[in-house]
Amino acid sequence: MIKVINLPKIADGRGNLSIIEEFKQIPFKIKRTYWIYDVPGGVERGGHAYKENEEFIVALSGSFDVCLDDGNERKVFNLNRSYMGIYVPKGIWRVMNNFSTNSLALIVSSTDYDPNDYIMNYEEFLQYSKKQTNSL
Repeated sequence: MIKVINLPKIADGRGNLSIIEEFKQIPFKIKRTYWIYDVPGGVERGGHAYKENEEFIVALSGSFDVCLDDGNERKVFNLNRSYMGIYVPKGIWRVMNNFSTNSLALIVSSTDYDPNDYIMNYEEFLQYSKKQTNSL
């Protein structure tokens, strides 16, 4: 199930600190970490689903929208706090857009990169999603 997760926020006069730990804040073992930055205005990222990979997405800086689709319903989540992220289970179509200037998206994943895990065609995703039990 998709879930907005508030991360621990340790406030300090020198600056705040937040934490992501596998199986504590997020429900999977972290196998891969990547980030998206310098996204030109009006450009979308994502536009795919995964068969096995789960993700946790955080806006470390700036803001952007994460548009999620289970094949029946669509929801948009605006990420704009570095201590809050969204857990995206496998089998959910995702698009990221509306990136603010200098935004930085951090994504932690449950699997190593595997091009065969991606569903890149939305019609193929709709057929795949009919066989799944994930929902928004």
